[in-house]
Amino acid sequence: MVKYSPEAINQAYSQLDNRRQKAISEYSEHVDEIKRNAPEIYSIFTHLADTKNRLAEIVFSKRDDVKQAVEAVKNDNLLSQKRLKEYLVRFGYPEDYLVAKYHCNTCCDTGLVEGQRCRCCEELLMSIMIKQLNEQCKIKLHSFAEFKADYYPEIVKHKGKDIACREMMVNNLQFCMKYCDIFSNDSPSIFMIGQTGLGKTFLSSCIAQTLILNGVSVAFDSIQNYLRDIEKEHFGKSDKDTLEILLNADLLILDDLGCEFSSPFNSSTIYNIINSRLNMGKPTVVSTNLTNEELVKRYDDRIISRLIGNYYPLRFVGEDIRQIKRRNGIFN
Repeated sequence: MVKYSPEAINQAYSQLDNRRQKAISEYSEHVDEIKRNAPEIYSIFTHLADTKNRLAEIVFSKRDDVKQAVEAVKNDNLLSQKRLKEYLVRFGYPEDYLVAKYHCNTCCDTGLVEGQRCRCCEELLMSIMIKQLNEQCKIKLHSFAEFKADYYPEIVKHKGKDIACREMMVNNLQFCMKYCDIFSNDSPSIFMIGQTGLGKTFLSSCIAQTLILNGVSVAFDSIQNYLRDIEKEHFGKSDKDTLEILLNADLLILDDLGCEFSSPFNSSTIYNIINSRLNMGKPTVVSTNLTNEELVKRYDDRIISRLIGNYYPLRFVGEDIRQIKRRNGIFN
């Protein structure tokens, strides 16, 4: 179970209360408008609102025909609901104009169902925790519009072969843009592979920003920072729950695999994250500067087999863009 911070809990219930008050306020305004402008509709509405009182009166009356009387009230209620919708439409209103529009109809934006947190509350809490986690990230988010194909040469030599570098990178850009357009839990995980300075972190940040703006919960940082926090929490030096947050994010982006300190704990944690999210059907984006040979030497077969066998590979080639910028006097 995720440990939510008191700050996150306060924020979540404050947002839920705002949602509920907004729905109730809008509903009250609609009722007042109907009362002023359409007394025929308001009469049907108040008759429906009195249904519970009529049922209670019948149940506690101890009359002989309770069952039949209750059935009659139910039938009358259904007929009145139908008439209410018809009258609303006839007067130019939506048929659900006198229904409170809660963000969550399960808990009516209270955040609780039978004494337990509603799913909407859990999702809101997780979203807040991920946002708090992302605030620690030092990686700047970018837009796809900032991508410059000119930084990539038309052709590069790679392992003795001519590679259409610019075409490849434009294809990578288009893939990432489409990935965001149709993102879902069924989206594939992505493994970005290539030397440093070729745009892996840039395109990862574009994915992160685009999906965050679309309301997707995205956790994005270097794997080294995440592992440092998880290790502290594992040994009781922090009361956060970074691992659970990473496992539950809609999309997790682990930047710069291979930059972390090599240790049994880190290796086990990386496997846990990658394997657990695959089992949960949650997509992950992983980038690395390591070659295939370096990956095989550094990580055990369980990690390699999942990255190679279950992730969609995006290969990056070209010349270090940072060096190109420096030569051109660009230092951002």
